Amino acid sequence: MGDVVELSVLQTVLLSLLIVVVLLLPLTLHKVEENLEIFLFACGVFAVTVSQVWSGHLVFTALKDPIKITLAVLIAGLLFRQFNTHLQKLTQKAVKIIGLRWTLFLIVLILGLTSSLITAIIAALILAEISVMLPLERKGRIKLVTFSCYAIGMGAVLTAIGEPLGTVVISKLAGPPHNAGFFYLIEHVGWFVLCGILFMAGMASSLREHTISRAPGEKAAQLGNDNTVKGIAVRAGKVYLFVMALTFLGDGLKPLALKTITHLSASWLYWINMLSAVLDNATLAAIEVTPAIDDRTLTFLLMSLVVSGGMLIPGNIPNIICASKLGIKSKEWVKAAFGLGLVLMVAYFMLLCAVL
Repeated sequence: MGDVVELSVLQTVLLSLLIVVVLLLPLTLHKVEENLEIFLFACGVFAVTVSQVWSGHLVFTALKDPIKITLAVLIAGLLFRQFNTHLQKLTQKAVKIIGLRWTLFLIVLILGLTSSLITAIIAALILAEISVMLPLERKGRIKLVTFSCYAIGMGAVLTAIGEPLGTVVISKLAGPPHNAGFFYLIEHVGWFVLCGILFMAGMASSLREHTISRAPGEKAAQLGNDNTVKGIAVRAGKVYLFVMALTFLGDGLKPLALKTITHLSASWLYWINMLSAVLDNATLAAIEVTPAIDDRTLTFLLMSLVVSGGMLIPGNIPNIICASKLGIKSKEWVKAAFGLGLVLMVAYFMLLCAVL
């Protein structure tokens, strides 16, 4: 885990207040909501400064880590722009043949099940593009995206290639006594994840009552469908800044997490991990997962991280990509996803306690 930074009382208070600020300001101040990437970047710089963890390695990592995601967003945006007409015809044909209800169900199911192989980034890019082609009003489209992002976040954890969370866990448990291999996470949380993906697909299929015909004069910006080269480049730039901000925020808050959440029981970890809504879940996993962890605690830990990651926009890369593409604001995301996330957290907690 690296060197442990000993925090003073003042540092602990400041970092704790920062978490509250990160949670509340995007929901209460319009200016913050409109400039979320810049706000989170400032919070990340503040966290690193308070924790006194500035280093050349951290700056290099913050500059390097977003490159892969940003390039994926940029290249995929340009490709989708080129083949937009073909994809739109395919989507419309699916709706015509099997109906909107089953189309929505299959979109969420397929993206959730395949995200561990094609990566959460690619799954989110596909979702962001397809969602603007469906005959849904904005409210229904946002719900579809949040349901899908929950499913993608759950599914992506099942392998080391789906998202960083799975990579961190398998890497840390590769040796004795766990000897984690490619199918390790599938064996431990596969059935729980499958249930969650099916539930989200079912929720998406219920959106039929929100469908409307797209208004002829509806602005492209309202749909988040700015497919100009400039729009695609700006979107990629925002994603870069967002991921860089989360890198700083994660490292800046890591000393506080190390101080407060180590040595907690599985039940306490489960609820504390709701911090994953604003703090990178891979960072929390890097702190909490050790070779000494037992299977029960690991299952509680993983399910809390993947579920709470869907609650707020910063919680998962798919959330960030789709919110940027569709222009979804923090308040809109919270309205569609936060309550659902709380229900899922309670339901999974009861299920895990009963089964494990």
